[in-house]
Amino acid sequence: MSLASAGATLARLGEGVGIAFDSVRSNKARAALTILGVAIGVMVVIAMASMITGINRGVMKEIESLGPKSFSVQRFFRGGLEVSDGSDELSPWRRNPWITVEEAELIRGLPAIRDVAWREEANGPVSYGDAKVSSAAVIGFNTAWTNVGNGTVTIGRSFTEAEYRAGSRVVIINDRLADQLFPGLDPIGKRIKVYGEPFVVIGIYAEPASLFSGTNRQPMLIMPHTVFTKVADYWKGWMWVLVMPRDEATIQEAQDQVIASMRAARGLKPDQDNNFAVVGQDRIMETFNKVTSGFFLVMLALSSVGLMVGGVGVVAIMMISVTERTREIGVRKALGATRREVMFQFLVEAATLTLMGGLTGMALGAGIAWLVNNFTPIPATVPLWSVVVAIAASVITGVFFGLYPASKASRLDPVEALRYE
Repeated sequence: MSLASAGATLARLGEGVGIAFDSVRSNKARAALTILGVAIGVMVVIAMASMITGINRGVMKEIESLGPKSFSVQRFFRGGLEVSDGSDELSPWRRNPWITVEEAELIRGLPAIRDVAWREEANGPVSYGDAKVSSAAVIGFNTAWTNVGNGTVTIGRSFTEAEYRAGSRVVIINDRLADQLFPGLDPIGKRIKVYGEPFVVIGIYAEPASLFSGTNRQPMLIMPHTVFTKVADYWKGWMWVLVMPRDEATIQEAQDQVIASMRAARGLKPDQDNNFAVVGQDRIMETFNKVTSGFFLVMLALSSVGLMVGGVGVVAIMMISVTERTREIGVRKALGATRREVMFQFLVEAATLTLMGGLTGMALGAGIAWLVNNFTPIPATVPLWSVVVAIAASVITGVFFGLYPASKASRLDPVEALRYE
């Protein structure tokens, strides 16, 4: 392209943009509806992409906080959402035996394993005198629970291995539960009731910053798993085991040892599938990405509606523009303007209108992302790809829906157009 032709193209672009702004000023209501429709579609893309990106990063950060090589052993794991009627066909987990403490202890003794933490949980009533919490999270752990990233004991202590083995009735409560049961009091040494059974508070722990807990943390307490199984009203069979490999061992080496030991302990033959699940961080993120992909589909559907509304507005406002400027088009064509030049001018005008809506939507979406990032636990951030998609979608919408009005303008007969009143 020569310098002269490039300059002519830029001049036509500038002329089309200027006419688009004039059209906005002279048809404020129609232009506002067009811009609003596109803005809503783009806003949905930016806002949802920001939140999903932030959630993905937050989830990855929380998973990594357990240790870069940690993985879990579970009774059953399948990524994504499931529908189950309780039958063996739709609930394959029913065929798998429960994970046991003996198996967790077996895993702990493997050469590649540094430590193992196991847990089961339930919800139940907790009280101290007249203060009552109807449903607190009650978790049964072994002594390795502090290695799982579940928080830090800030006051008092955790239970010892001897207390765990003896099934001592001791608990560590989180700061949320401490505030509800002991406002203004030191809870250490106080005797509380869990499921109506007496327990002594030996420590308070602070939960780590969590993407999902935020400021609305649940009252929670931790007790030795040995006593949890005796007093808690829980759904049996869903013990969760977190495995922490040694620093010198690879993830694959540790997982291979765990799988081999579990298969041997359960007497599985070489041709039989595992009746347990070993779940690494990659499988968790893969599952989470499947869930978020559903949100992306919803995002596309909602944004498409907004862009369609904006596109219909583009057709309407551009058809009016063609009618109002019929004589102008006739003069331009009489002076030598080609169909291509006329069509290009109107397409630039249409694309400018929708681009204005896109920029407005980007600003609104970025504002929503800022609010979410600053006032919720979700670290929302605007990804670059969403900005590119938003701009491209708004311009393409203008060009696509502007094709008919632009084509109609370019096909006007100059003689008939000059006679138009």
